[in-house]
Amino acid sequence: MRIATWNVNSITARLPRLLAWLESSGTDVLCLQEAKIAEEQFPFDQLRELGYEAAVHATGRWNGVAVLSRVGIEDVVKGLPGDPGFDGVTEPRAISATCGPVRVWSVYVPNGREVGHPHYAYKLQWFEALKAAVYGDAQGSRPFAVLGDYNVAPTDDDVFDPAAFEGSTHVTPAERTALAALREAGLGDVVPRPLKYDHPFTYWDYRQLCFPKNRGMRIDLVYGNQPFAQAVKDAYVDREERKGKGASDHAPVVVDLDV
Repeated sequence: MRIATWNVNSITARLPRLLAWLESSGTDVLCLQEAKIAEEQFPFDQLRELGYEAAVHATGRWNGVAVLSRVGIEDVVKGLPGDPGFDGVTEPRAISATCGPVRVWSVYVPNGREVGHPHYAYKLQWFEALKAAVYGDAQGSRPFAVLGDYNVAPTDDDVFDPAAFEGSTHVTPAERTALAALREAGLGDVVPRPLKYDHPFTYWDYRQLCFPKNRGMRIDLVYGNQPFAQAVKDAYVDREERKGKGASDHAPVVVDLDV
């Protein structure tokens, strides 16, 4: 079984690439983030033609998450129970579903904007709500994973230059402590292998030739429970999909399971 996560940075802008990638990659379940589309405009028909059902939690031009599956979708939960919201708005940042023998969450963790910004506090609160929401499944016997754009690099090795991020979000002790708390709930980091270079970066800014220079970050993560981790045969970053015109600034992370 092949499971992947991908921040597509607008499904409308990326739809031809998404459909082509699904056809060529053999992916059974894909967790999407930053759909940036209203649910009623989601391309259900095009995906159905390729054999995929879709569970979607999206409201418009910002955020938006989805799970695509060709092995069935059941027990869908839209939104994060206990979501703290931001400025009185609960944003579409999480969706969960059971797909065949595996249960997954697709998550788009808040960015945080700047250290000390209200959005940064919201990010940390959101992590606490995520831990509470996934704890039961993380402790269970069924393969379970939380996949998505976490907007946190777990270690200094997960950024091209730690000095370049000093004082910025994505690398602060508080954010990394939030990730550690998630692992303590019973989830482990499934670290993919890079297809090029030494570090499995998943995100490269569009600016300053970051992708050609490999000035990247590993912020798209797969956190699985023990049954999930034990089933992993391979995991890699599909760096090729970050190349070329019209690419997302994130690459898919692909995990092969023996389930």
